[in-house]
Amino acid sequence: MERIEIVENGLFLVFEIADDKCFKFLHFGKKPFNEKDIIARSTSYGFRFVEINLSGYDRPYERHGNKYIVTAPGWHMRYESMEDGRNQNGRIVMFVLRDEITDVIVKSYMQFYDGLSIIRFWNIVENTGSQTQVLDYISSFNYEGIDKEGSLPADKKLQIRIPHNGWQKEVNWKTYDLCDFGMERIQPACDQRSSNLLTVSNTGNWSAKEHLPMGYLENMQTHTGMLWQIENNGSWHWEIGDQNGHLYLAASGPNEIYSHWFKNLKPGDTFTSVPVAVSLTDQGFDDAVGTMTKYRRIIRRPNADNESLKIIFNDYMNCLWGHPTAAEEFPLIDAAAEAGCEYFCIDAGWYADGDWWDAVGDWRESKKRFPNGVREITDYIRSKGMIPGVWLELEVMGINCHMAQEVPDDWFFMRHGKRVYDRSRYQLDYRNPKVRAYADSVIDRLIKEYGVGYIKMDYNIEPGIGTDLHADSAGDGMLSHERTYLKWLEAVFKRYPDLVIENCSSGGLRMDYAMLSRYSIQSTSDQDDYRYYCTIAANSPSALTPEQSAIWSYPLREGDREEVVFNMVNAMLLRIHQSGHLAELTQERRDLVKEALDIYKTIRKDIKNSVPIWPIGLSQFHDEWTCLGLQSENKIYLAVWRRNGNKPVIEIPFEQLNNKEVSVSCLYPSYSEVLFSWSKESNVLTVTMEKEFMARLFCIEIK
Repeated sequence: MERIEIVENGLFLVFEIADDKCFKFLHFGKKPFNEKDIIARSTSYGFRFVEINLSGYDRPYERHGNKYIVTAPGWHMRYESMEDGRNQNGRIVMFVLRDEITDVIVKSYMQFYDGLSIIRFWNIVENTGSQTQVLDYISSFNYEGIDKEGSLPADKKLQIRIPHNGWQKEVNWKTYDLCDFGMERIQPACDQRSSNLLTVSNTGNWSAKEHLPMGYLENMQTHTGMLWQIENNGSWHWEIGDQNGHLYLAASGPNEIYSHWFKNLKPGDTFTSVPVAVSLTDQGFDDAVGTMTKYRRIIRRPNADNESLKIIFNDYMNCLWGHPTAAEEFPLIDAAAEAGCEYFCIDAGWYADGDWWDAVGDWRESKKRFPNGVREITDYIRSKGMIPGVWLELEVMGINCHMAQEVPDDWFFMRHGKRVYDRSRYQLDYRNPKVRAYADSVIDRLIKEYGVGYIKMDYNIEPGIGTDLHADSAGDGMLSHERTYLKWLEAVFKRYPDLVIENCSSGGLRMDYAMLSRYSIQSTSDQDDYRYYCTIAANSPSALTPEQSAIWSYPLREGDREEVVFNMVNAMLLRIHQSGHLAELTQERRDLVKEALDIYKTIRKDIKNSVPIWPIGLSQFHDEWTCLGLQSENKIYLAVWRRNGNKPVIEIPFEQLNNKEVSVSCLYPSYSEVLFSWSKESNVLTVTMEKEFMARLFCIEIK
């Protein structure tokens, strides 16, 4: 027996190579390995570093149902070699495992990042044998023993946070324990194994339509936690189950059981799994998210937009609602420029005379809406010192689009010999080079003819399990399309490095870091009630970096100044997506918009380098009080919202400021009228808001 111990960036990893070359992952934590923590040490099939399943091979040991454990050949893969080196990000370790029966090897990678307690995991499967093998599952991260530290049973010490996500209610974290999923520990510890498991999956092209591809596991006894994100723009899966008296976490991309995916590997073929990043902490959820935030900035495409954080005006939300005309745009452009906006985006509808939903795809301007052409509007936007933008949805064609009737079926997702429909639209297949050429031609024309520098790239359908045309499985067609789309996107940015493209999918339904490592900015929601939007805004930095989190601010035609302030505070710590009928507001309310944008321009240099904190916890949609902090080296910017309720006073604790000299000021609005005080003894900021639906932006300076 041989041990491999890795200590890097405050992380402790222990692997074991048995005498028969069985390779086990015994420990992954913020604290050193304690041999006594393992219960069922003698088992011959547990603690696998990689689970891989090929069709047609026996899975002899007890696995109880659909768990991705005791996979074949996963349970008898053998250690072959290890490489240990460094690259520009930090240490990188690669293990090679081989199955002697099939001659399939797995190269398993761990990328460390200097100074961060996080690892990115992925696997490359290669068929070095003489027979075609059918791959239907490969883990990206697989670790048994997530419960092993601490003396209490797992159902008494573990909490699981799951980020629910849905249209108009994005980034909605909920906390559970094992008993909530029927996973009480009632068997003897060493024998604990059942058919119960917690699964969170996505099947389809909307990667975040029900859940974000993330999760957080906390050991309440040892005060340690694990935060993970799956980096795929389509189907993905993670599960927590029991095996050998322990719980395991397995995270992956698509698979056969949950997402209709399998891949034929001919001799010499390879397949690369979806990356999974895992952050460990011994300081709580905020610390884990802070680490993930820094990691997201490293893996993201370098771009000027995430450095400048320019303010976007978009004419859609609580404004033109997808029915723009030249006559309506001119006063909005004037008002947006006066307020201080830097991009102006013409949203949906610019290309259609009437209803446009099922006719998208030709992308030619409507002369009814713009008699002198869109170029007249974009030129006017530039004359006002702003960069023009337009809305697109380049992954679909409406069933009444002329072009959709003229091109062959292989432009689209197909199943059972038929085009895939959803909401009166077809899904384009980016594996087809003619589709990519068509998409390129649209981008090129908008930039050259209209002078566009900003594109809101929307996506409003769900084509389901994928396409079976020219694919081993529907899920294989889906994954290949998604990966090709990402390569196409990279090529667009290579041609137009200054172009800003916003990732939008009915708001935030593709909030994932396959997309966000390319796109500079993400639409977070279509939520049109500013009083609920504060929850989405406050929670959004758990899912993406603050400088990528586009938040609508849309003062209403009729309202008071507190309504304007609440709207503006929603967006001021993130990316301001300004909207609303600015030209129709009273002068007092327009002045409040401009004041907010002016202040934003003074603090955005700090936003791009800060990490999020939640002093009173993540927000729930019916909380009376909500707050979000962004912490840099010597400042904390704090947004505080009060909704409806009977508690006009909130005490906000800052344990991290113990024994530090601080000063607190209200940044916005200038008229304030809110009482606040700082207690040096308890490190608590007390805020009083006498009225419901108020918000303020504070700055805590650390001396």
